[in-house]
Amino acid sequence: MATSMGRVGSSLHGLAKNPRLFSTKATSHHNHHQQNHKFLEANSFLGTWEAPKDPKEAERKLAQLRRDYAKQVAELRKEYVHEMELLRLEKQRKDEARMQAIRAANEERKRLKAEIAKVRAQERMVAEEEFRKILLKERREKLENWRMKEKMKEEKKTEKNEVLRRQSSTWIDESELEKRILEVVVYPTPL
Repeated sequence: MATSMGRVGSSLHGLAKNPRLFSTKATSHHNHHQQNHKFLEANSFLGTWEAPKDPKEAERKLAQLRRDYAKQVAELRKEYVHEMELLRLEKQRKDEARMQAIRAANEERKRLKAEIAKVRAQERMVAEEEFRKILLKERREKLENWRMKEKMKEEKKTEKNEVLRRQSSTWIDESELEKRILEVVVYPTPL
């Protein structure tokens, strides 16, 4: 007994040190409930029983009270079942409305997603078309550049061949070369 009192004392001491351990939520809920509680009307059965002198009369009155009570309980049960059915139907209606709203939101989201995908596809197609045009332009420029270079090479080659042809026309065979050298050395041409 002393140890349990010691534990209670130490736990109360701990609560006093840490006031956050106390909760006023339950007591405020209890007070709120007490203030808003609606009491039932007084039952007509309470305080009506007066014990008759005759036991058979008492038994008959008790049986009548039981029948009336059973009728009231049956009526209350019917009302309760009816209220629960109304609550169930209301909940079902709210659930269906919520599900319908969710379906509508999902359909709207899917529609927006499809539109965004369509716009992105169009943007991608435009970008691909522009990229293709840029590639074709670059290829044309490269091809034109290559053609110009080839033409310049051909012209240089032709020019070189022409120079070579002109030079080769002045070339002399070896047998004629000695004769010419001798002529030039022996008979120089005046300047």
